[in-house]
Amino acid sequence: MLTSLATWFMADLLWSADGINGLEWALLTLFVILFSHIAIGFVTAMLGFYVLNRGGDTRRIENTVDWEKESLPLASTAIVMPVFNEDVSRVFEGLRVIYRSLEETGQIRHFDFFILSDSNQPNQWIEEEVAWVELCKQVGGFGRIFYRKRRQQINKKAGNVADFLRRWGKKYRYMVVLDADSLMSGEALVKLVRMMERNPRTGIIQTAPRIVNGESLFARVMSFANRLYSPIFLAGLNYWQGPDGNYWGHNAIIRVQPFMDHCSLPELPGSEPFGGRILSHDFVEAALMRKAGWQVWLASEIDATYEEGPPTLIDAAKRDRRWCQGNLQHTWLLTARGFRPANRFHLIMGVMGYVSSPLWLLFLVLSTIHTFNHQGQFSGDDSAGVTALFGYVLEIPEALTLFVLSMLLLFLPKLMGLVVMLRDRAEAARFGGAASLIASAMVETVLSALIAPIAMVFNTRFVIFTLLGQGVSWVTQRRGAEDGTDWREGILTHGDQTIFGLVWGISAFILLPTYFWWLSPVLAGLVFSIPLSIALSKVSYGQLALRLGLFLTPEEVDPPEVLRRLRRNLAECYQRLQPIERLRSDYGLLQAVVDPYVNAVHVSLLRQRRPSDESRDYFSQLRHRLLHEGPAQLSSKEKMALLMDAESMIWLHEELWRQPSASIAEWWRLAVRQYNVLTAAPITALYR
Repeated sequence: MLTSLATWFMADLLWSADGINGLEWALLTLFVILFSHIAIGFVTAMLGFYVLNRGGDTRRIENTVDWEKESLPLASTAIVMPVFNEDVSRVFEGLRVIYRSLEETGQIRHFDFFILSDSNQPNQWIEEEVAWVELCKQVGGFGRIFYRKRRQQINKKAGNVADFLRRWGKKYRYMVVLDADSLMSGEALVKLVRMMERNPRTGIIQTAPRIVNGESLFARVMSFANRLYSPIFLAGLNYWQGPDGNYWGHNAIIRVQPFMDHCSLPELPGSEPFGGRILSHDFVEAALMRKAGWQVWLASEIDATYEEGPPTLIDAAKRDRRWCQGNLQHTWLLTARGFRPANRFHLIMGVMGYVSSPLWLLFLVLSTIHTFNHQGQFSGDDSAGVTALFGYVLEIPEALTLFVLSMLLLFLPKLMGLVVMLRDRAEAARFGGAASLIASAMVETVLSALIAPIAMVFNTRFVIFTLLGQGVSWVTQRRGAEDGTDWREGILTHGDQTIFGLVWGISAFILLPTYFWWLSPVLAGLVFSIPLSIALSKVSYGQLALRLGLFLTPEEVDPPEVLRRLRRNLAECYQRLQPIERLRSDYGLLQAVVDPYVNAVHVSLLRQRRPSDESRDYFSQLRHRLLHEGPAQLSSKEKMALLMDAESMIWLHEELWRQPSASIAEWWRLAVRQYNVLTAAPITALYR
């Protein structure tokens, strides 16, 4: 209805004595598509505001369980975490927190943990094994916490989970899928299992994870926006989709057997980027589950479910680059047989999340051309100044109506989200108080308006690259802000956006100053994209905002126990003695060769093979090169090959300690000296 109304006014605005020409038809078509996309989000938010205003949705899955009287026993549940070259400390300290939290519920006996590694860096592999053993020793997790390293990275994360299900899936009724940066409390996990037990026709329950632990200004702004605005959107989404929900790939519980029976992903026709294996698997798995008759619910009110966001604008763009190709692949599936209308809608919205960017850019460019062709409509003596900004709109009723309607659709959901929090003083206090909440929302609105055109150009580029056949590789997402974005990275990444914004803005100002002021919100983000991106990436600016009371979230004002534990544990981990710089790049390999304990653990986890005579000769050459020339002379692939061969690892350990120091590489002599220092330190401290 909103789109029809807006289309009527837009068509009337474009209509002239000569009718509508080709350019105007193109503008009108783009307007309908883009306005409907915005209207869907607006209506979802308004539905959410209605639901929250009346006290909540009575038809949500959380209400199927009487939490005070629930006595159903829990079922066997696997908690699986696929990892790929992640920060080992963050992964295993997060698992430690989850494990301890589950112990406190008294239900730990129903849960097993699986770390499913696809890491292809030697350091990461060995550090993961060492961290796994240490975690199991410290929490008594042997037989409950398992580590598996795949030899072949087939089909990325989806293939990793599928491999787990083929090997161990029949042992479990449910599995909870986590990302490397996920964190959930034991109480939340127990609640998910209880809801599954109470609803035997439910196949997936997706929680709504909150973004936490952001340190950079960008991360804190995104975390604040997620925490403030998501409740009304999630309530509205859950209200209309009901059991036809979606799956977001993590922080969700899945009924294993129907998932194994019905959610095997098809291989799309053709090759990448549109063909081949499906990258964005989660939406498709939800659609397949619903096709088979199993329900998929969103449990938006389950607390203590968290994830971490990208620390910088550039890292967010890198993540979007991966998601873009995966979502565009879904165009193959929009007409798939048996999919529910709601699931087709989820797929369409996923595609539009990226296709809308080039459409918006095209719409703005065509609007600029159309405006230049009708300069006479922008009349007046003051047309070169800011005072003419609203002159044209105020003179034409259709333009004024469209302007007001568009502003309402864009900003009213933000206002409603703010109202929901402000009307409850206790809730507002969790954001630092009403004044802090209002100020933060205002600054966030300005920053999001500046970021939007940058994201538009980024996504436009990604869509074009995908259409041209450029696939993406599987890379590790950066979790920490580190030193942020430097000027070199900022210029290389945003330089073309700045030039584009300058050319566009200067052309508009010369040809038609009034229209330049209309474009200024879009142009400002593009022209200042480099300093804006750098400023947003700084941890120091994030800490300054924290001291000023800006972008506070309930998880910062009053952190729950699982977050406090994680921060405390990570602080202790990062304070440990680090290897000297020269050894750092191959420290994992050093541990596996030098340390007898690490060597034994690593060898015990390898699959024993009988290599051919050719393979034996190959490994023999690699071993001697590694020992006598040092790891810098071997490629990462060669180091991984040695680490996968049990015979080679045993030989390397024995020969390193057997041979005189003069016959091995200087790098190994330094490694042995540091190992002796590290092992001697606890003994010296004991005697002291």
